[in-house]
Amino acid sequence: MVEWTGEKSAYRQVADDLCARIAAGEFAADGKIPSLAKLQAHYGVTPTVARAAVAHLRETGLVVSHQGKAAFLTSDAASKAAAATAGEAGQLRRELAEVRGELRDLQARVAELEAR
Repeated sequence: MVEWTGEKSAYRQVADDLCARIAAGEFAADGKIPSLAKLQAHYGVTPTVARAAVAHLRETGLVVSHQGKAAFLTSDAASKAAAATAGEAGQLRRELAEVRGELRDLQARVAELEAR
C-alpha cells in the first residue's frame, strides 16, 4: 500500500516497489509487469498514479510499453533494477550512520547536562 502522507510521491512509491520486485526476479517468468488495473488494485492507487509509475519505469529503462499493450521488461531490467535498489540502500545506510552519529552526540550532551 502507498503511504499518502509520506515524503515520496505515490507514483514513486509504486515505481520503487516495482523496481525492487523486478530486481528480485518476480516478473522474469513472463517478462512483463502487472496491468494498470492490477497495479491499482494491488497498491490501492488511482489510474493516474499507476500510469505515472509505469512511465517512470519506462523513463529509467526498465520497461517498454505500447498503448493498449502490457509493459514488458527490457533485457537489462533486472541488472538496472538491482543497481537502483542498491543505490537506495546505500543512501539509507549513509543516512542511518549520520543519525547514529547525531544520536551519540545527543547522548553525550545529555550525560554532560545530567552530571551538572
